[in-house]
This record gives sequence, structure tokens and C-alpha cells, in this order.
Amino acid sequence: MFRKAEPDVQIKTPEQIAKMRAAGQVVARALDTLRAAVRPGVSTLELDSVAEKVIRDAGAVPSFKGYHGFPGSICASVNEEVVHGIPSAERVLAEGDIISIDCGAILDGWHGDSAITVAVGEGRPEDLRMMEVCEESMWQGIAEMRPGKRLGDIGFAIGGHISKNGGYGNVREYGGHGIGTEMHMDPHVLNYGKRGRGLRLVEGMCLAIEPMTTLGHQDVLQLDDGWTVVTKDGKRAAHFEHTVAVTAEGPVVLTARESNRDKMAHMGFVQPTW
Repeated sequence: MFRKAEPDVQIKTPEQIAKMRAAGQVVARALDTLRAAVRPGVSTLELDSVAEKVIRDAGAVPSFKGYHGFPGSICASVNEEVVHGIPSAERVLAEGDIISIDCGAILDGWHGDSAITVAVGEGRPEDLRMMEVCEESMWQGIAEMRPGKRLGDIGFAIGGHISKNGGYGNVREYGGHGIGTEMHMDPHVLNYGKRGRGLRLVEGMCLAIEPMTTLGHQDVLQLDDGWTVVTKDGKRAAHFEHTVAVTAEGPVVLTARESNRDKMAHMGFVQPTW
């Protein structure tokens, strides 16, 4: 009997993690700027231009632009679009929409990757609750990122929180990933799993944790543009993501925004210097 080989996971030194933190902060500033720019009447292409300016003004390069041919600096996914929405001048935000914005940046050869979902104007209560559960499931997964834990612990924490708090759809076809000198690296990080199973976490691993929830069924499909992923039933979806390092002291959220400070303090995470 043969055992499946473990993936070859890139392990970072503290100095390299610091470089990833710098890239992550470019992404954090871009997302803060984008959140403030989201309003009725704004196109997703306008948001893309905002993100690209913030990233390039910081001396960084958008991770997404040109990645396997992707045309945008952000993924802008509206309502039933789960991930990988292409920014467009024709996609204009309206009151009551929700938009998931995924953003990445490369600085000095290192990547940062993070996503938020934002309500446009006055959000619908059912959307806001789903978004809250999705974001909290991400934090529950991040809390498992300690040396000696396993990938299955992350997925179990994420999936368990989603199922216990509204039973929202938990998209399975997509998940988190390793990150470092490339945007997508081993290992793949599922948003469901069993405790004690999977790759063992060690200091220096950096992972992007990114749950995706839906108001309806979890099944998704890809549109003919080759990128945009939507829910099969047309129900709305949310997506949150942070890039996180495993350290002896606990998880370090490399893409943390100032607005995350209280949450990280409450959960006992290592507090970065803003």
C-alpha cells in the first residue's frame, strides 16, 4: 500500500513573512479604499481602477491582472456571482446589491490576497446575516492556524460555523490556498473537513483562508466568460478572505485592516503593527 505524498509547501522565514505583511498591507489599504468607494451608480470597472491606482502607487503590482489572462486588478462579484467576477463598465451597482471584492498585490516578489463582501447602500437583512456568518467562519478557521494543527481542523471550524449558524450553502468547488512567491500554491485549503485530518501545520506556512457562503444551495457553475462563478439557483453569495501566517505565537493576519484590530484582540491573535 502506498501513502499519498504530502504537498511541497513553501515555508517562510520571519523576514519573508515580514515582506508578505508589507504586500498584505497594500491589499488592506486597497480594500479599505474600495469599501469607501462602493455606492449605487458606481461600475465595477471604476472600482477596478481605484484598486489598481492604490496598488501601483504603493510600488506594487496587481496579482490578478493578466493572471492566466484575467483582465482586472480585482475580482468584482455581484449578488449571485460567487467569485472571479470580471470588472465591467456595464455592471453598475444598485441600492441593495452586495459585492464581493477580491484583491491581490505583489510587492518585492511576495503576494498578499484578501477579500471582503460589501452591501451597496442599505443591505437586506438576510444578506447582512449571511455575510456576517461567512466572515465569522473565516475567523474561526484562522483561529486553528497554529503549529501542530491540521488542515482538517481549519475546514471543520469553517464548515461547522456555517452549518450551525443558519445552514447557509458552503461552496465546495473553491477554497483557500498556500501563498508566498506565487499567489496560488500548495496546499489547497478546504472549507469543510474533519478534525485531526490532513497536512500538519508548521511555523512559516502562509495560507489564504477564504470561505464562500450562499443563501440557497451550495452548487455553483462557471459562466461562458471562463471566469465568473455563480450560484446555480441564482441566490446571493458572500466571500471573505485573509492571508495568514502560522507562527509559534499564533496566527498572524498579514492582510489585516485597522477595522480588524478589535476582532483579533478578542480572539487572542498576534497583533501586527499598523
